[in-house]
Amino acid sequence: MKLLSDILYKVSLEEVIGSTHTAISSVTFDSRNVKKDTLFIAINGTSVNGHQFIEKAINTGAVAIVCEELPTHLNENITYIKVKDTTYALGIIACNYYDNPSEKIKLIGVTGTNGKTTTVTLLFNLFKALGYNVGLLSTVQNKINNTIIQSTHTTPDALSLNELLSEMVKQGCEYAFMEVSSHAVVQNRISGINFTGAVFTNITHDHLDYHKTFDEYIKAKKRFFDLLPNTAFALVNKDDRNGIVMLQNTKANRYTYALQSIADYKCRIIENHLNGLLLNVNNQEVWVKLIGTFNAYNVLAVYAVAMLLKQDKTNTLTALSNLNSVEGRFQYLKSNGGVIGIVDYAHTPDALKNVLETIKDIRTGNENVITLVGCGGDRDSAKRPVMAAIACEYSDKVILTSDNPRSEDPEEILNQMQKGVSPVDTKKTLRITDRKEAIKTACQFSKPGDIILIAGKGHEKYQEIKGVKHDFDDFKTLKETIQTLSI
Repeated sequence: MKLLSDILYKVSLEEVIGSTHTAISSVTFDSRNVKKDTLFIAINGTSVNGHQFIEKAINTGAVAIVCEELPTHLNENITYIKVKDTTYALGIIACNYYDNPSEKIKLIGVTGTNGKTTTVTLLFNLFKALGYNVGLLSTVQNKINNTIIQSTHTTPDALSLNELLSEMVKQGCEYAFMEVSSHAVVQNRISGINFTGAVFTNITHDHLDYHKTFDEYIKAKKRFFDLLPNTAFALVNKDDRNGIVMLQNTKANRYTYALQSIADYKCRIIENHLNGLLLNVNNQEVWVKLIGTFNAYNVLAVYAVAMLLKQDKTNTLTALSNLNSVEGRFQYLKSNGGVIGIVDYAHTPDALKNVLETIKDIRTGNENVITLVGCGGDRDSAKRPVMAAIACEYSDKVILTSDNPRSEDPEEILNQMQKGVSPVDTKKTLRITDRKEAIKTACQFSKPGDIILIAGKGHEKYQEIKGVKHDFDDFKTLKETIQTLSI
């Protein structure tokens, strides 16, 4: 049990009706999770307004209510706390309820359109290799040392986030590495969290279904840096023209990394092969198992964070050279017949272009590149024709297929993608709605030496159709198909 007065520490209160000395057993913003002596926070969400469930929460056992609007009829046995923004209050309350775990661990947040998952996962694996107890919060999974906790969002809600950080502290973690999505910033999921450092990878066309304009998307990313304290560091990709924008107004100590610009942390690609990269990082050569220019940026960001966290340079570079690629990020296999299959999470125009440019860099020129690509439903539709156009520009054969259509008609998504296919590219483009059949067809088209790229879903183990998630794994399906066809 915790006193309500302690839980409300640092929360901007507009009005309090009732006692703040009430004992609280749990905190929730979901009325279904209310039990005896719960503090219920009414969140005005995108689809459901929690204020409609205040009475239900009280009937189920809530003894205190945080809300933006007081109910018409007040219960004299209940404490009501009125605040301006319950999403922001939720973050502060979550931090207080779990005794502010982010202040007891060095937490690094990574934001950007592409590269977040790879960067935080490499950081987690690097610091683990350096001998530390570490935590990971990512799109793919959350981890506390070797324990895996499946993730449902890029950034968890404020309560889940603080609960995870609290458990990391209990298990002796010194560092934690976390993806910070633009949604999480706007929805105040990170309010009250203390970050030791923040990293900006890049920003490209994505999530405009939510943010509406690219400018709003940039502002959401920038707000993360605006909230940093003067004890933190802010590290940005200077080669991205919005990198310096992120540093404007931040109180944090500012640092940059780049491949093409003058920066605090510099990298040059010496060799780029299918089995890895030879890099010159701040005048020190290192071989890494990752592939492509986009991964050179990821490795450099990881190195820079390690240096800013006062790690030994030689030990860091040695550990980096032993790290493997992240699941679903340029994950490849080579069949007995010499066909190369690549699975990548590329689901934005820029990410798809980066992967295809990497393939262009490592190909000999004699093989065909066969790209299978789709676009998710209930997401930014403006990128659909752009994705198809990029696939056609860099590929010898393109198969347009379903990604996660969600509630949308997959055929309509493909119709929108088809608009990006020019008349000259029509002959090399197929439409196959069934993703499994599309992968099979791509394999049937291939011959020894050819490269098959399956883009969009990466690490995901499902395909969501009409609100139902069906088991589906791109890499597993590709591997089984190649073996079945004996190519």
